[in-house]
Amino acid sequence: MDLRFHKAIETLPERERSMLSSVPEYVSRNIQEIRFRSNRPTALCTADKTYYITASRALSENYRDGICASPDTLNEIFRRLCSYSVYSRQNEIINGYITLSGGNRAGICGTAVYENGELKNLRDISSVNIRIAREFISCSDELLKELDIKDGLLICGAPCTGKTTLLRDIARALSYKYKCALVDSRGEIASAFHGCPQNDVGMCDVFDGFSRAEGIEQAVRCMSPEVIICDEISAKSDSASLGYARDCGVSVAASAHCADKSELMNKTFLKELIKKGTFKYVVFLKSRREAGKIDRLYKSDELCA
Repeated sequence: MDLRFHKAIETLPERERSMLSSVPEYVSRNIQEIRFRSNRPTALCTADKTYYITASRALSENYRDGICASPDTLNEIFRRLCSYSVYSRQNEIINGYITLSGGNRAGICGTAVYENGELKNLRDISSVNIRIAREFISCSDELLKELDIKDGLLICGAPCTGKTTLLRDIARALSYKYKCALVDSRGEIASAFHGCPQNDVGMCDVFDGFSRAEGIEQAVRCMSPEVIICDEISAKSDSASLGYARDCGVSVAASAHCADKSELMNKTFLKELIKKGTFKYVVFLKSRREAGKIDRLYKSDELCA
């Protein structure tokens, strides 16, 4: 059985673990997500197909054939993923995910609990999505030969096109040449578990769970990095933080959700970062079926001409 898939299912309740253990290896090694939904069939998602496990433990592409997970099962899965210590994972839970041993992550969906206008908790868990982290060591080699990372790099693509996978390998490779700080706000790059990265990020100093603004400021003040790596920049506040790093002489490698050039240039804060020289190079990735593959590499002057 694929090791990452095995790690993803090892803490599940007995029925679900046994059921998923029967999945053939030629399928399990390609699974990207295991989706549990309350009173809905459990879904196994690859890049181009979704499978459902039947009562006889066969695989079907018809959701009507699949075994459903009950609300009680969802709650037990959630508690197990939290190691029966939900309170200790509260900061992750309110951000919608739990980092798991082995480098995987679980997205959590349920009913929001607010206090004084601030999200404090989730209850009535209705969906759990275990995202299986795949490492492709050296997948960034060709890209790094084509550019000088000290000029800044932005990796763009639609969801599930391999942005984080590529950025993780860039972090690993660069960390043996430069002092690198990894601001891993959502725990997707290093997937630190009790302080230990579950993914290979080389010699990076990992700021796990920090907001990008606080992580970047702490990294610059405390660790004297030459390069800062961060994932999924998405707001104007990120722009100020990355500009601060640039003005302190620190290079930045980051990713953003933009499927194409038009989407990128419609996001004003990203456009300004490119114009101001934070990112000299911008990479667009191909489709979900070709995750991590580069479609186009731009220089900043090509985008802002």
